[in-house]
Amino acid sequence: MSSSTNENSGSGEALIISYLNLRKFVGILGVALPFVSIVGTYIFSDCRTLLPSISQYYYSVMGDFFVGTLCGVAIFLFSYKGYNTWDKVLTNVAGVCAVASAFFPTHINRDYILCYSTDRDVTNFSDITHTITSGLFFISLAAISIFLFTKSKGVMTAEKKMRNKIYRVCGYTMIAAILLIGLYRIPAIHVYFERYKPTVILETLALIAFGFSWLTKGEFLLKDE
Repeated sequence: MSSSTNENSGSGEALIISYLNLRKFVGILGVALPFVSIVGTYIFSDCRTLLPSISQYYYSVMGDFFVGTLCGVAIFLFSYKGYNTWDKVLTNVAGVCAVASAFFPTHINRDYILCYSTDRDVTNFSDITHTITSGLFFISLAAISIFLFTKSKGVMTAEKKMRNKIYRVCGYTMIAAILLIGLYRIPAIHVYFERYKPTVILETLALIAFGFSWLTKGEFLLKDE
């Protein structure tokens, strides 16, 4: 075998490893975002209550982490080329939405003002943009998980079949979480369930599903033998 063939083979293998690591990093950031934000706010401030949504941690002492993590996720998504045009389009859409969610925060919830390091409120435009882009972020990631991660060009191994089940469960979990958050916005339902803070729970569940899907795609779990 010629040296040029070896170099091409090595380059291809390095590219595969790079993509696997990229997927793992995206997954780790997704899973870490809610837990680090919540625990960090508890440790580094006098806040001793769970905020009503992950987005509200933008105003907490962990605000820089919140913005930085979303930007980090966006960078990785922009860098991820995928296998076809739809892969690239959906990851770019998710990346844009992640950036928009970071730089167009939701309205501050003044019932938790003692938990915030700032009391700066934002415009209705920022709040609406945040809501829309946050939803599109998860919808794009759910579509990637359900329709793209489940594709296979080779033999469908037992591990691949199991991974596909995980991708679908994660994707449908994200969709269900977004739908339930939307349902919670109905006034009559909101009043009844407000005490349980369902938004932060559902957002955390969606982020775990997102992260778990990408960790699986990065072969952190169920790697082919």
